Amino acid sequence: MRTRTTRPAAAILLFAALTACSSGSNTGNKEPSKSTAAASAGSTPKAEPSVDCSDKSLDQATWVKNCGDGASTGGDGTAGTQTLAWGQPAKTVGSQSPVDGPGGGDLEVTPTTVVYAKAAMGNTAANGMYAIITVKDRATGSTAATETARLDGGWQWVAPDGQALDEGENDASSITPHGFVGGGMVQAGTWHWRTIAFDLTPAQAKGGTIAYTDGAGTAFRWRVPATDQGPEVAAVKKGMEGNY
Repeated sequence: MRTRTTRPAAAILLFAALTACSSGSNTGNKEPSKSTAAASAGSTPKAEPSVDCSDKSLDQATWVKNCGDGASTGGDGTAGTQTLAWGQPAKTVGSQSPVDGPGGGDLEVTPTTVVYAKAAMGNTAANGMYAIITVKDRATGSTAATETARLDGGWQWVAPDGQALDEGENDASSITPHGFVGGGMVQAGTWHWRTIAFDLTPAQAKGGTIAYTDGAGTAFRWRVPATDQGPEVAAVKKGMEGNY
């Protein structure tokens, strides 16, 4: 009679191998636990260092990004720029380094009148047309104030095509009608009438905008009437004739 032979060791090894394959397959498809997913997501990003908004050495872009709000930007979403109606005053910061002494106080600046002329105060406009604008400067704080010098900001005419022209170019810097001033310090609690002038082409003189950048780097804009307009028109014209 043939004796039946069993192989228990081989069966055990085969069972173990099948179990291992099955276990590995399930492990590969198993979703990670919530704790593992949370760990892989990473921690909350570190907050950026705070900015000292009282630091006067900050550039305007940094100040607007970290310290500005609707009030500082005029509420129109344009960082550092306020658009005002003609004749509306702008509350500005005076120049931090004026030519004639300290003048970083509060300064209210109001353009009120524009007069256009091909010639004025013995000068003829090189580009064809002068735009002469009266500005009421008032020191509203407890210290003297002065407008920002041209190199640090000051006044510009923005033509309809976007070209920016500095105040006083060519002979326009010599046009100061009698009864007005060409700039200078405004003592605390006082105000004065000054004029600014631009030498423009006839096309640039139609529908332009004036922009003033103050000692803090904030820009203010006014749309200028295309014809003579404002309460000081008569005074400007008399002043250009030597009368006031």
